[in-house]
Amino acid sequence: MKTREGGRIVDEAAVIARVRAGEPEAYAQLVRAHTGIALRAAAALGAGADAEDVVQQAFVKAYCTLGRFKDGAAFKPWLLAIVANETRNTVRTAARQRTLAGREAALVEAEPLIPESADPAVAALEIERRAALQAALEKLSEEHRLVVTYRYLLEMDESETAQALGWPRGTVKSRLNRALRKLGRLLPDFQSREGGDEHE
Repeated sequence: MKTREGGRIVDEAAVIARVRAGEPEAYAQLVRAHTGIALRAAAALGAGADAEDVVQQAFVKAYCTLGRFKDGAAFKPWLLAIVANETRNTVRTAARQRTLAGREAALVEAEPLIPESADPAVAALEIERRAALQAALEKLSEEHRLVVTYRYLLEMDESETAQALGWPRGTVKSRLNRALRKLGRLLPDFQSREGGDEHE
């Protein structure tokens, strides 16, 4: 499995083989290639200000359990499953839920989606829509929030989402379908603007 790191392609299987063969410094390539998406996942799943700590801990755990990593599998979904577990543990240990504003701020900091050159009115609308989406996600069950986050916010394909969540692909498909229907009911304006269908 190959992943793009900056402008270069990283051959994950080759890097993992080098680490297993006693070259631990090669692991830095995987860390560089996946830090951005790991931070976005931690932030989207509720780590808030602890996102960097969660990601660092996830990379350490992934390194320590690399012996159990299945040859030929994709590293990203495997890592993101560890990030999700670490995020849950951190939130549970802290015994507090992040506020909606805290989650949104962490998500915005993790990935600036709006270019600085954007029209201020367009940027304001985008921020408003993302806040509405985040508020709607908060109202979903954890499994529905997870499947939407992995599939759309983290832009993982169906098989990567299934691997990251440890679910069969059919389960991903059915839960995603139900989650999107619920989101459609929670966000009628958002849905009609997205789909251009004003008749719903």
